[in-house]
Amino acid sequence: MLSSSDCRGDGVSMITSVANSGNYLRAAQPSPSRMIFTTADAQPAPDAGAAEKYAQPGIPVSSLKAVDVSQLKIISVKDNPELRDLMATNWLKMRADEATFAASVPDNAPQNIYATVEVEGKVVATLYNAGSVAMTNEAGGKVGVLQDPPGLGGPDLAQWRAERIAKVVGGTIERAPTAIAQSEWKPRESTSSNYSRAQLDAAFDAMMAEQSKAAVQRSASYQAPRETSSGHTDFNA
Repeated sequence: MLSSSDCRGDGVSMITSVANSGNYLRAAQPSPSRMIFTTADAQPAPDAGAAEKYAQPGIPVSSLKAVDVSQLKIISVKDNPELRDLMATNWLKMRADEATFAASVPDNAPQNIYATVEVEGKVVATLYNAGSVAMTNEAGGKVGVLQDPPGLGGPDLAQWRAERIAKVVGGTIERAPTAIAQSEWKPRESTSSNYSRAQLDAAFDAMMAEQSKAAVQRSASYQAPRETSSGHTDFNA
């Protein structure tokens, strides 16, 4: 049997108890030490010259002058001939493109198919009379970028591309019933940008009228009263 005793050494007290009680000898934890900062540990003060430099203002308020708005003049787009004609030209081009697209059949329409390239009975590429082509991802990965001969277009371009694709993928070319000859192909007409003075003036007036109408419609939609729900929810069981 052990007797309790006090052991004092290095500031640590040992506590013992009877061995048969099942307790073990444990050293008491010393109190955590404190960290003491001195003036030597403080961050050094910034250089006095640098502090003065950054403290200087960029522009003194006393040097600011008010702008005399009475001398400003609002210039309308109508008073800028170059800008007015540029806006009118772009408006005419946009309308011409929209009309052409609405009246014509797209190049990749089914009735414009020139030929197909097939591999084991599966279509991997479709060529159109204008020369454009659509391929599967697998076929496109094998073919890569087609280096078209300069000046080639229409059915001749479609035929050239079909032959190159078929050679790379190991397929066969099936000419479509909708294929046309090169002499039958008519390239799309490019939109002319040479407009007369009367056309530009009429286009600008029409553009301004459209913008004014759209602004009125937006304003009306903002001012329209919103319907509120008059329903209620009954929470009673």
